[in-house]
Amino acid sequence: MDYGKFKYQQSKKLQEAKKKQVQIQLKEIKLRPKTDEHDIQFKIKHARRFLEEGNKAKISVVFRGREITHTELGQRSLDRFVAELEDIAVIEVRPRMEGRSMYIIVSPKK
Repeated sequence: MDYGKFKYQQSKKLQEAKKKQVQIQLKEIKLRPKTDEHDIQFKIKHARRFLEEGNKAKISVVFRGREITHTELGQRSLDRFVAELEDIAVIEVRPRMEGRSMYIIVSPKK
């Protein structure tokens, strides 16, 4: 068998496998503890769209200045976000503080 022909066929098989491969992206949505009701609803629609497309969503609450003393407000925002998305999403990473931001990662239900 011709080695060059063999290598060519192998590369074609790899290209076909890559075409059928689906890459899941991590989309991020940023909030603040004082984000208003309408803005949260707007961002929930974005998260819902991301999840319906098959991507994961990272919802993060960023604390600035003295807001860091009231992390319960950020926790409340994240809980509300998850409650709105629980019909199409499952929590992958529980709420976690990292520096001045608290985040949660949700992925679409199978």
